Amino acid sequence: HRDGAAANPLSDEDYVAAFATVDLPALKAEIKQFLTTSVPWWPSDYGNYGPQMIRMAWHSAGTYRIADGRGGAGQAMQRFAPISSWWDNGNTDKSRRLLWPIKQRYGAAISWADLIVLTGNCALEIMGFPTYGFAGGRRDAWEADDATYWGPEHIDMTAPSSYDDMVSRDQRWTGSPGDADYELQQPLAASHQALIYVNPEGPEANGDPAASAVDIRITFGRMAMDDEETVALIAGGHAFGKSHGQVAAARIGAPPENAPMEAMGLGWHNPQGAGNGADTMTNGIEGSWTPDPTTWDNAYLENLFGHEWEQTRSPAGALQWTPADPAAPRTPDAHRPGVEHPLMMMTSDIALKVDPVYREICQRFLADFDAFTLAFSKAWYKLTHRDMGPKARYLGPEVPADDLPWQDPLPAPTGTPLGADDVTRLAQAVRDTGLSTSDLAYTAFSAAVTYRDSDKRGGANGARLALAPQKDWVVNRRTVPVVAALREVASRGGASLADVVVLAGCVAVEDAARAAGHDVRVPFTPGRVDATQEQTDVPTFEWLAPLADGFRNYAQPDLAEVTSVSPEQLFLDKADLLGLSAPEWVALTGGLRALGCNHDGSPTLTDRVGVLTPDFFGTVLSPDLRWRALDEAGTQFALDDVDTGAQVHRATRHDLVFGANAQLRAVAEVYASRDGEARFVRDFVAAWDKVMMADRYDVRAG
Repeated sequence: HRDGAAANPLSDEDYVAAFATVDLPALKAEIKQFLTTSVPWWPSDYGNYGPQMIRMAWHSAGTYRIADGRGGAGQAMQRFAPISSWWDNGNTDKSRRLLWPIKQRYGAAISWADLIVLTGNCALEIMGFPTYGFAGGRRDAWEADDATYWGPEHIDMTAPSSYDDMVSRDQRWTGSPGDADYELQQPLAASHQALIYVNPEGPEANGDPAASAVDIRITFGRMAMDDEETVALIAGGHAFGKSHGQVAAARIGAPPENAPMEAMGLGWHNPQGAGNGADTMTNGIEGSWTPDPTTWDNAYLENLFGHEWEQTRSPAGALQWTPADPAAPRTPDAHRPGVEHPLMMMTSDIALKVDPVYREICQRFLADFDAFTLAFSKAWYKLTHRDMGPKARYLGPEVPADDLPWQDPLPAPTGTPLGADDVTRLAQAVRDTGLSTSDLAYTAFSAAVTYRDSDKRGGANGARLALAPQKDWVVNRRTVPVVAALREVASRGGASLADVVVLAGCVAVEDAARAAGHDVRVPFTPGRVDATQEQTDVPTFEWLAPLADGFRNYAQPDLAEVTSVSPEQLFLDKADLLGLSAPEWVALTGGLRALGCNHDGSPTLTDRVGVLTPDFFGTVLSPDLRWRALDEAGTQFALDDVDTGAQVHRATRHDLVFGANAQLRAVAEVYASRDGEARFVRDFVAAWDKVMMADRYDVRAG
């Protein structure tokens, strides 16, 4: 029930139409003027807010992780706990507050999420960097996200400082850098709690660049960046601005979530001097990487490779690196004219010089500044747009024309759109295949269930169920012969396979409802297209493979060895990623059980498979049956008749949860009641259509 219409004061707004009213060049001109107009309450470094705003946009987008698609810039979650109060987001609250006058002028015409990313682009542009493009279309969240798992550590928002959380990593890692078993807990991407990526001082602040490189590769890989993109982002981002470490972390006040009310949502009060400007404290490291921190150039790489570096400490006590040669170039003070300081590198910067793969990429960029510029522009575009989903969601005049692999591109529709008569003809052709309602429904659902509302990936459009890697997943084995038969229907009928797969599922649901005595029409919206294998990035699609899928009663055999998360919790997580409410989750599962949609064809607690009834709930809730665990782990259960002791059914945790969990049981009781069947059929059809249409941004806003 997260982030529902009741929480959204703009739930009646058409954001596509609202964004279209924005004169984007005029808005960008306003932003760029703001960036070079310092204000007394939070003066800009070097007279330019650009680097500060790049960091804000970077940290907004940098929470993205490929494992479950959560995080990213898409909803401006940086405004809410816990992200707003992570130590690594220190002073991003000031960046957003500085932007408020512009947001106030434009109101609902541009979301915070879009404004944050656009401001990052403008910041790059005023410092001479050619950005690759910008797309609007991000919808703001209106409440904190309490569904995303950010790690096992407890963050004490009442503590004055989160520094200890930043350097704590014991619970999320196994092994040590360089070990064969060195692993970051799934689905996490950040190396430490309260960080965006890695500890800039090295793992556990150990100052080891080689170990830092290991962490960098893992964490950036977890957010879908390859080695070249990783180097481009680090080297490109560190071409600008400075790090702040003038005050010991222990002296800094509480983060926004626990700041005094009169602070009005601003945290990290700094008691030293002015508390800003030359006294600013953020991550504890002090200094700049280049002599000209507001100009796009190759000085970062030139300095990194042109000097030997030795460890030192910042005024705040953080470990950092300084040139061994006292005659090395220096960098100007951000606020005091005529004052200069030694250059600075972080341990995570030296890592790029030490790691052989990163080093080779750096040297290539050092020799070819244009290649570096293009690589950073494309990596920045990917970073800030990765969680937006298909290009159908992109808005505005600066959207690049080219399709990029990480966008999961789809071909343009060809031919004449299917009309009502075509749909009727195809539906009959599906019935003529002789495939069971169970197989048809299972295949359609398998195509659609990959959708993730987090980063808008997956779904039935594209018919990627028929392509690698999805066609080879164990949970999809049952679909292979069905897809082959439906491909023939699509070919003869002049339709896309994607449309025919979904239509076949809708036909199955209609027939199952009719068999139960309910004459219902299952909505079907044509217009899907078929992706090619070349348009499908196999490694990133592998992340959509389920460890477990309660809807299809699937769990990989070694689930307990792979994750400590229970099957029913993974089931909840999948329902959340599909954007389902609790009633929708219950109704959808009950219908799939009625249709016989277990992945292995095993019984589904009904004696009338293929008939759309709420029998599943009647069985699960029956007091005449006793549940008995069949294995030590408690994953398989027998249902015994209370009177005779005879085994009547077998079930899994994915089944039992609808009787064991109080909230799910309350909903299941509605459908299992004598007057509940018609409501169940209606609700199942609605939930089915919601899942089938989840990825159809070509026909709906979202």
